[in-house]
This record gives sequence, structure tokens and C-alpha cells, in this order.
Amino acid sequence: MTHILPATDEAASSRDAAWFLRLVLRVDSVSTAVMGVVLIAAAGPLGSAMGMPVAFSTGFGIYQIGGAAALALVAGYPAIPAGLAVAVIAVNAASAVACVVVAFGDMVPLTGFGVAFMLVGALIVTVYAVLEYAGLRRMTGAAARRG
Repeated sequence: MTHILPATDEAASSRDAAWFLRLVLRVDSVSTAVMGVVLIAAAGPLGSAMGMPVAFSTGFGIYQIGGAAALALVAGYPAIPAGLAVAVIAVNAASAVACVVVAFGDMVPLTGFGVAFMLVGALIVTVYAVLEYAGLRRMTGAAARRG
């Protein structure tokens, strides 16, 4: 016999299943916003230490702040749509690849510190993508068990 939950119970159950994904999205959002603010506020000093032109650092910071806002928006949904979670994971994976390309692609005249900064950034973004994927699996697995 299948028990059908009322809509409000179903939404609450979906939120509970997404608690880990929601937590990772929020932490990702906050850390991304902080990095964006730092990249913009310290574009000059960071630029000379890393070999990053001010325009690149500022643009990268704006991208980070926009990404942080999107992450916070997704984390705030009462029930996180699986498609949005997949999009977040894909963007994080693409961002990790982009950081590696910038580090080694000679598009920006990075110093050793700049290369290390980009590689650490790639690692952090990869960790977030993996954790968000794990959260998505938990959320969709819980939904499948309920269905």
C-alpha cells in the first residue's frame, strides 16, 4: 500500500532530503561571495602579487559575486529542483577547468603565486562540485524511496 503525503508534508520531506545539498550550496555561496569581494577590493595589490591585471581580477570578482547570488537563490528554494542542482554542479566543474586553463594557458601573465591561487581555486570548486553531487544523490535517492 502506497502512502501519499499531502502537498505540505511532501514539500517538508523534500526539504529534509535536501538538507546536505542546501548546506553545501550556502557554504559555497558565502565563500564565493567573500572571494568576489576580495578580488574586487584588493584588485591592485592582488594583481601585482599574482600577475593578474586589475580588469581581470575585477571581472573575476564580479563573476564570483553573481555566482554567489545564484547559489544563494538555489539554496533558498523550498524544494531544490534537481535540474538547478545539476546546473550548479556543471558550472562548478566548468569553473574548475577554467581555473586550470587560466593557470597554465598563458592568457594572463600569472606569477607563481597566481598559478597556485588558480590551482587552489580549482581544487576548492571541485570539492564543492563533488559535495553538491553527493547532496543531489541524497536528495534524489530520498525522493525515489518516497515514490
